[in-house]
Amino acid sequence: AFVVCRSLEGLKTFSYLEELILDNNLLGNDLLLPRLPHLHTLTLNKNQISFQRNTCKILLDHLAEVVPSLQYLSLLGNMACPNELVSKEKDEDDYQRYRYFVLHKLTNLKFLDTRKVTRREREEALVRGAFMKVVKPK
Repeated sequence: AFVVCRSLEGLKTFSYLEELILDNNLLGNDLLLPRLPHLHTLTLNKNQISFQRNTCKILLDHLAEVVPSLQYLSLLGNMACPNELVSKEKDEDDYQRYRYFVLHKLTNLKFLDTRKVTRREREEALVRGAFMKVVKPK
């Protein structure tokens, strides 16, 4: 059975949790997870995560701290993930900038959304990821 989460408080009792699916839960950038050192897969598809006011950076920093083993992350269907699912104005360049930014923050990821992280992406994220903006100048 699937339920919509109202609180993630109970997760702290599952310290050996390896996979967590939190899709479709109205979660935003203020998401706080307990320390889950064994978590390797996290999906946050179709929530309310965005790049507003640098709060996504704070969320990614939080994830880097509390889920150090994270290898697979999916943010599809959130405003933070700029692709056709959230906006017809977004293109592949927007999506690639987003990937560099996320990979700069979460250096252990092997998959982001539906794509494997490439060596070239990882190198680019190290060099320029901190400066990537998902919005294009008009």
